[in-house]
Amino acid sequence: MITAIPTGIPTATIVSAPRMSVVMPVYNVEKYVAQAIESVLAQTFEDFELIIVDDGGTDGSMEICRSYDDPRIRIISQRNRGLPGARNTGIAAVRSPFVALLDSDDVFHPDKLLMHFVHLSANPHIGISFAGSRMIDHEGAVMSVAMRPKLTGITPADIFCRNPVGNGSAAVMRMSAIDLAAFSTPGEPDRLCWFDERFRQSEDIEFWTRCAVQHGIAFEGIEGMLTDYRIVGGALSANIVNQYVSWQYMVQKLSSLAPEFVEKHGAQARAFQLRYLARRAVQLGDIAFARDLLRNALKNDWHIATREPKKTLATLAAVAAGTMLGRRAFTSLMARHLRGAAGPA
Repeated sequence: MITAIPTGIPTATIVSAPRMSVVMPVYNVEKYVAQAIESVLAQTFEDFELIIVDDGGTDGSMEICRSYDDPRIRIISQRNRGLPGARNTGIAAVRSPFVALLDSDDVFHPDKLLMHFVHLSANPHIGISFAGSRMIDHEGAVMSVAMRPKLTGITPADIFCRNPVGNGSAAVMRMSAIDLAAFSTPGEPDRLCWFDERFRQSEDIEFWTRCAVQHGIAFEGIEGMLTDYRIVGGALSANIVNQYVSWQYMVQKLSSLAPEFVEKHGAQARAFQLRYLARRAVQLGDIAFARDLLRNALKNDWHIATREPKKTLATLAAVAAGTMLGRRAFTSLMARHLRGAAGPA
């Protein structure tokens, strides 16, 4: 483990602006929120503020949050706005040059803030830093699958087609960079937004792509699995449809901003998105749906089979296995591999 950068004064007496901020929206996550908070408080980099945004939930999450007595924790309450709105509220309150996002059911590696602070400080041209992520199930057990993204040479097309950032808890951002992508909320001219609050899904990729394509913000990753990204089972295939509809809405918005870019890369991006959703359908045990999604992915751009042959062949193999075994037997088999993230048998 890397030793923390000294702050020069005890943590409890820090009164000046911190060097790193963490924004964590909270909405009905009482089972997981303590683990998320404790992963921040356990950081080897200690000069941070944790901004918890109470997004109007109804369970005991905020009682848990308020039970922590640490001067680095700030709590902001608001009416429910959804994840993008809660992130915007938190980012608007940031007092440091760098901001990390943490979804309240995920967990940071103890060195995450330190590693990204060093990365961004040493590379002033980079606006958004990220790293790989382990996947954990609903009980926190590490799964056999992980996010190991491309780290360097990231182009806007990479962001659009493959989203190397991976999940909402992986990014640490330079405020001066993402402020280029800020805008006023329609109907609320005094409210500054970074994430588009009209999205309830795909808000991450919409923001990353807008940053890269419209504002030229540079992305770069660092080695290591620095986030534990929680996958919770019980999702429905209907959610996959909703996710694709939201993704298409994101493409429609991007088309109005950069039509030539979308014309050039849209088919490939759609193919990768459909293949990703096919893999999600496999995980849920909906083999017929997965087969249709994968067929449409290859129809949009069959070159994904040559660009990423292992993932494409693995998805084909999973669909074939599910077809032969039947849903119940296949889902039972997947449950051993994916633990609590697999769909019900």
